[in-house]
Amino acid sequence: MWPVLFSLTNILALLGWVLLIFFPRKPLTHSAVLYLGVALLCLIYAVCFALFLTGSVDAGALPGAGEPGATSIEGVRALFMSDGGVVIGWTHYLAFDLFTGLWIARDADAKQFSRVWQAPFLLATFLAGPVGLLGWLIVRERAARKIGRG
Repeated sequence: MWPVLFSLTNILALLGWVLLIFFPRKPLTHSAVLYLGVALLCLIYAVCFALFLTGSVDAGALPGAGEPGATSIEGVRALFMSDGGVVIGWTHYLAFDLFTGLWIARDADAKQFSRVWQAPFLLATFLAGPVGLLGWLIVRERAARKIGRG
């Protein structure tokens, strides 16, 4: 189950990124990325997370009483030692990175950055989420001040 879900979430995210980077930015494209990409990834995450927390899947992957919890590095490592923990964690990254990419694209469009200028930030966000976001936040600040709004 987990390998199939891992592949499915990767395909969903990749399709969202392809739409975001290569297709015209129309309301339908934005809606497809937001609802068929981000929201669907969030739904998969929420269902899997609930099943995981209740022990319905990957029973025994959660730390027991007396073991380090999710507030320690040992506890987080233990969560990611199961296939379910990896898929759930990865889906979390995919959903948030795609949402961040959508925000960057919309913000860049509003500030009249060309698609060529946007591409490196979107690609960096796709590959290393916070790096792309940080780069965009630095670049957008000057544009935001120039046009007098954030």
